[in-house]
Amino acid sequence: MSILKFLLLSIFLTRTVSANFSHRNNSCRSFCGNLTIDYPFATRSGCGHFGYRDLLFCVNDVLMFHISSGSYRVLEIDYAFQTLTLSDPAMSTCNRILRDGKGNGFEVESWRTPYLNPAPDNIFMLLGCHAQSPLFQGFPGKHLPCRNVSSMGCEAYQACPAWTSSGSYKSERRTVYGLSPPDCCSVSFDSIRSINLTRLKCQGYSSAYSLAPIHVSSPNSWSYGIRVIYSVPGDFSFCRSCEATGGTCGYDADAVSDLCYCGSWNSISNCDKGSNIISSVGGQLLPSLDSIFGGLWVCLLIWTSLWQISK
Repeated sequence: MSILKFLLLSIFLTRTVSANFSHRNNSCRSFCGNLTIDYPFATRSGCGHFGYRDLLFCVNDVLMFHISSGSYRVLEIDYAFQTLTLSDPAMSTCNRILRDGKGNGFEVESWRTPYLNPAPDNIFMLLGCHAQSPLFQGFPGKHLPCRNVSSMGCEAYQACPAWTSSGSYKSERRTVYGLSPPDCCSVSFDSIRSINLTRLKCQGYSSAYSLAPIHVSSPNSWSYGIRVIYSVPGDFSFCRSCEATGGTCGYDADAVSDLCYCGSWNSISNCDKGSNIISSVGGQLLPSLDSIFGGLWVCLLIWTSLWQISK
């Protein structure tokens, strides 16, 4: 084989191997149905940010979001504005009022609360809450926490078609108020920090959010669901540095620390710092069998070429 043929073969093989490595670098990005799953989220151990591990699951092309209060369907992930939109099948809407107390509400694990909570413009309307509910304790007279949020509230919600046919909740009269508690109490998430129907002694709930600057007055046109804001825990500069050098952000499942995937090797900093190379073991991404056999085949071809040149 001539030197020219050898050089051309080497260039071709180099590009092929580089393409394989590039493909593996992007192996953390995935899809579930029509939703893209990218950093900091993942459905695969070792991918995304370790603070979001065991959070998303793809079941029959449906992306599910699982926290301590239950599982929710993910309707949308907006990476630009760092929000998720969730749906709870047990949640009431303008066309369906549920009072069976089976709604999950929303309550995230305490260690996730610093970076995963409903958006400030998300309103929760609690239905049929008992007079002994923590909502009404310590708020005498008109100082109840029930109020409108982002121009949305129970007053408009009670005009929904399903409201009149759902039946009215009758609670016991309490002398401290002189009146029964309201049948619908609208609150912001920040006012109570969790929506747990059992603890709040409520029969059901509804959740809607405002798409500012658009304000829709009719509750029949509200956007129903739970709008959640997320942030990346810690210093995001690690991931920016990793991606800027051609790597993919992930984490070491054993050490529970940031990790940068660089094709055939992994780094605790970025893909330009070879001194920080670590082996691909444990919960980290391992080279595929195709890449391993491909590498062996490349070595064999180069060795054969060199042998022919030396003859």
